[in-house]
Amino acid sequence: MQFVSMIDQETIQRIMDAARIEEVIGDFVSLKKRGANHIGCCPFHNEKTPSFYVSPSKGIFKCFGCGEAGDVVSFLKKHEHFTYPEALRWLARKYNIEIQEEEQTEEQKERQNERDALFHLSEFAQQYFADLLYNDEMGRAVGLSYFHGRGLSDEIIKRFGLGYCLDEWTNFTDHARKNGYSDIVLEKTGLTIFKESGDKETGDKKRAYDRFRGRVMFPIYSISGRVLGFSGRVLSSEKQAAKYVNSPDSDIYNKSRILYGLFQARSAISKADKCYLVEGNVDVISMHQSGVENTVASCGTSLTTEQIRLIKRYTPNVTVLYDGDSAGIKAALRAVNLLFAEGMHVRCVLFPDGEDPDSYAQKYGSTALQEYLATHEDNFLIFKTRVLLDGVKNDPIRKAELVKDTVATIALVPDLIERTEYIAQCAHLLDVSEEALASELSKAINQNRLNQISQNNQSNQNDQSTQSTPNTQSTPTSDLRPPTSDLPIDPSERHLIQLLLNYGHNSIELQVPSDDGGSQLAAYSLAELVVNDLQADDLSFSDPLCQRIYLYYCDTLARGEEPDASRFITDDDDALRSFAISLMLDTYRISDTWRQKQVFVPSLEDHLQEDLTETLLTFKMKCVDNRIADNARRFREVKSNEDIDQLLAEKKHLVDLRRQIGLALHRVIN
Repeated sequence: MQFVSMIDQETIQRIMDAARIEEVIGDFVSLKKRGANHIGCCPFHNEKTPSFYVSPSKGIFKCFGCGEAGDVVSFLKKHEHFTYPEALRWLARKYNIEIQEEEQTEEQKERQNERDALFHLSEFAQQYFADLLYNDEMGRAVGLSYFHGRGLSDEIIKRFGLGYCLDEWTNFTDHARKNGYSDIVLEKTGLTIFKESGDKETGDKKRAYDRFRGRVMFPIYSISGRVLGFSGRVLSSEKQAAKYVNSPDSDIYNKSRILYGLFQARSAISKADKCYLVEGNVDVISMHQSGVENTVASCGTSLTTEQIRLIKRYTPNVTVLYDGDSAGIKAALRAVNLLFAEGMHVRCVLFPDGEDPDSYAQKYGSTALQEYLATHEDNFLIFKTRVLLDGVKNDPIRKAELVKDTVATIALVPDLIERTEYIAQCAHLLDVSEEALASELSKAINQNRLNQISQNNQSNQNDQSTQSTPNTQSTPTSDLRPPTSDLPIDPSERHLIQLLLNYGHNSIELQVPSDDGGSQLAAYSLAELVVNDLQADDLSFSDPLCQRIYLYYCDTLARGEEPDASRFITDDDDALRSFAISLMLDTYRISDTWRQKQVFVPSLEDHLQEDLTETLLTFKMKCVDNRIADNARRFREVKSNEDIDQLLAEKKHLVDLRRQIGLALHRVIN
C-alpha cells in the first residue's frame, strides 16, 4: 500500500502547482540560467562540465551525463532519500501549503510515522537542548559559559542551534516520554541508550540513559536544514568519558554522507567558489564567526568520497585546514588521494604547531585569520611531497617509496595538463628526472585502469546474479518490451517520438473527402495522425524505448483516451524516464543576437505540419531501406527459381515505393 493515498489528490495538485523546480533544485545545486533552462553540475555523479539541465516551463530536470531525470518530487526522492509522501510534505512546508490527508489505517499510520518520528524527535531534542542553554541555571552556568569561553557570540550560537544536555541520567528521556515519544524512537535516534537492567524491585528489563548527558550539543543538519543527529562534547574532567560522542547511524543519519556546517555554508561556498575543510565542529563555527563562512567539517569520521562529492556540488576547489601538529599533518595526507581522485583542486593551509583555526582566531582576531589563510595556502601535492621528503634523508629505499607514493597520487588527477605540471614540480623537489616520473606515472595510470575494469566486471557479475523481477507497471505494454539496444537511435525515429511527447496534443487541420464527393477541413491531434499513419502501413520502431512510447500512444488512443506525455516523467523505469525527458527537454536556444538584429527565427511549432510530414516520410524511407536490405540478404540464401522470382517482384515494389517517397521529399532517388 503506497503513502500517496494518504494525501488527497487536490492537495497533491496544489503542491505540484506551487512548486517551482528551479527554486527547489537551486536549494541543493548551484544553477545558472541559460536561455529557457537552468544548468549546473549534476549532484548525482562526478563531473567537471555542467550537463545537468532544469526546465522551469516543463517542470523537469535531466542530466545528459549520467542520465538521471525526473520532476521535482523524483529529485527530492533521489537527492534527499525521501519517500514520495515525505517529498510532498517537504514541498508543502516550503510553499506554506496545508496538507489535507485522507483517513489512514493503523498500518498506514505506522509506516508513515516511522521515519517522520525520527525527524520530529531530533528537531524536538534540538529545541529542548537550545532552550536549556539559555533558560536553565545549569545550562547557562556550564554550557553557555563554555561557548562564551570559546569566544562564540550568542548570534553564532543560535545560528548553529547549539545547546546543552543536563548532566542527569534520564532528564531528556523523561522529557521526551512526557511529550509522547516512544522508547523505540528514542533508541533508534540514539538519543537514549537502553541496557539490560535485571532490576527485581522495579521489574524493568531495560534501563534508560541519556546518551549526551553533561555535554554541549552540536546539532547536525541536512543540506535542506533538517536535524539529522548530534555531536556532543563532554565538559567534565572524567578520563574515561570520550571527548566527543556522535549520534549512531540511523534511517536519517549517516555520518559518512554528511558534512558539519554545510547547511549554513552552502551559499558562501558557491559564491566564493571555494570550500575550507577543517577538523572539528568548533573550528567550523569559529571560522563562520570570523567571516569565513565557506567552511565545513567531516562529522566525526575520516573524510569520505560521499562527503567530497557533497562539496563538489558547489565547488571543485577545496582548501584543507589542519592543526600544525604531527596528527594534523597525517590527517591531511590521508585525505589527499581521495580529493584528487574526485577531480578536486586541492590546496592546504597548515597552522603553526599547537594552533588550529579556532585558537588562531581567538588569539589574533578575524582579520588576522583571513590574512593568514590568504597568504599561507600551498598546493596540497607539493606540500605532501615536501613533508614526506623531510623524513627520507639519504635513504634510497625510502626515497624510491616516496617517488612511487607521489606518482600514485598524481595518477589520480584526471586532468592531463595538471598531471604534467605536477610531474615537473615534483621532479624538481625529488631531484628525479621528469622522464623517470612520467614513465612511472604511465604505469600507475594503466594499473588504475586495469583495476577499474576488474571492479566493473565484478560489479556486472554481481548485478547479473541479483537481478530482480522486471517492473510490469511502467507502461500498459510493458510485457512487450524488447531488450534495450546499444545501437544509436535513427534520427527519424527519435524525432517522431519527440513530436509525440511535445506536440502530440496539438491540433492539425487536413483536407479530407466529404460526403458530397468534395473535400472538407478536419482537425486531428498530431498523435492521431502519427498512430493512424504508421498502423496503416504496419510499421514499428526498431529502437525499444521508442517502440514502448509509441505503443503507449497506440493503446491510449485505442481506448478513446487522451495520451499524457507527463506520465513518462515519473515512470518507474529509469531508462524510459531518462530517455523521454531527454526528448522533452530542449537544451538549445536561439541566440539573442538574432532578435537584436530584427531576425526572428520561427519555432518548430510554427511549421509543425510540414515537419511532421517530412519526418513521417523520412521514417518510412528508412523502413523501406531496411526491407530492401533484408530482401538482398534473403536473395543470397534462396535457391529455387520460384523464390527468386518472388524476391525480385518484392524488390521492384520496394524500389518503386522508395522512389515515390523520394519524390514526396523532393529528393533525387537513384
